[in-house]
Amino acid sequence: MTMTRRAIIKGMAAAPFVGAVGNLLSPTAAHAATIAAGQFALTSRSSNSYGEFTDLAAGLATKLTKVDATTVIADTNRSATHLTSAPSTVEAFSTGFAWDGDDQTVDYWIPQGVTTSADAYGNGLYPEGGSNKVVLASWYFETDPDNDGVDEYALDKGLRLTFVDNNTPSAPTYRHVLLVEPVTTSTGKYSFNPIRKHAGGIMWYGNLLYVVDTYKGLRVFDLNTLFTVATAEKDVCGLHTDGSYYGYGYQYVLPQSHAYDNAGTYLRYTAIGLDRASTPDSLVVSEYSVSGTVDYTDGTFNGTGPGTTTPKVVRWNLDYTDRQLASLTATEAVTVSQQKIQGVVSRKTKHYLAVSAGTSTKGTLRTFTSGDSTASTVCDLAIGCEDLSYHSSGASGWAYSESVIWNASEYVGKRYVYAVHADGS
Repeated sequence: MTMTRRAIIKGMAAAPFVGAVGNLLSPTAAHAATIAAGQFALTSRSSNSYGEFTDLAAGLATKLTKVDATTVIADTNRSATHLTSAPSTVEAFSTGFAWDGDDQTVDYWIPQGVTTSADAYGNGLYPEGGSNKVVLASWYFETDPDNDGVDEYALDKGLRLTFVDNNTPSAPTYRHVLLVEPVTTSTGKYSFNPIRKHAGGIMWYGNLLYVVDTYKGLRVFDLNTLFTVATAEKDVCGLHTDGSYYGYGYQYVLPQSHAYDNAGTYLRYTAIGLDRASTPDSLVVSEYSVSGTVDYTDGTFNGTGPGTTTPKVVRWNLDYTDRQLASLTATEAVTVSQQKIQGVVSRKTKHYLAVSAGTSTKGTLRTFTSGDSTASTVCDLAIGCEDLSYHSSGASGWAYSESVIWNASEYVGKRYVYAVHADGS
């Protein structure tokens, strides 16, 4: 029986803790070490098997109305609930919100990634020269929410992205859009398909959204290129027999525009974070494991083969002029003997990790410095903590009194998007 994405990637959390490292994996002593960065590499890809991404998007633009992210931000249709106090087990709470009742209780859409306009631009506002304060979140569709090996839902609708208008923090509003891959049909017509991946982490940089693809690398989406589609058909994605385009009932679709495929030593692309403190700006990727040993046997990985199976944080430099990678070879790699890493952000050589502990135990924000031997706890996070995003107090247009780190939690009825003080105070 085929295991679901959740069973493969996250459902192993119930497995017993084993391994020679013993207590090194406890929450109070996660050991770290620097390893050779050059073994981690990516290749840049501007096309898929259907053609160049730019050509496919241009073809769709002849059939559909093209819009940009500012259009979606101005067209929200759901209301979130502002959090006036710390949710769940969260410590060092600063701000945040909860999804509406439907999104709190839906079992087949699972929230994962988080990033904000403080990642997109240094002043925290979107677009460049604009004034929007925005949070983005990613969700994946789970056909087997109760993890019993039987699909409760026959149709996997892939990934969605949520644009949250946070210009009025006391009353945030939002809209979901569908992430898609542009294609052509068997008759050569322009269309798009759902992207059936996990989207465990996202990062917003300028006009680009980076989404981790667990086994493959990174997918990139241009937030200047979304399309308006018809909404009547809730179970159709792409060009339908009636001649209209649909996105499973969502009004907007966001097509993939680029990819970076893993080309070096295997890396499990679990989470991603932006580092605006480094020179140049850079991104970091972290790996999930159950007990401190990363599994490279549960899927088809791109790359040259496995290296160390200790979880890693790996860094690539970015080019702010075009928002793409500045180099395809990693510039830093560190191991950290820490199980259940769900999120990562870095500030130069200081790394922050979101560490989960199952469906009923609080998560933890942990930190370590490259070259140090151990990681330490900053504060408690929500049950089911996921991705991280750093929001500097230096973001002049959208600043808090001190730097904060955003996190998202995933479990039904306990879904929050919130920021904690980066120093744990």
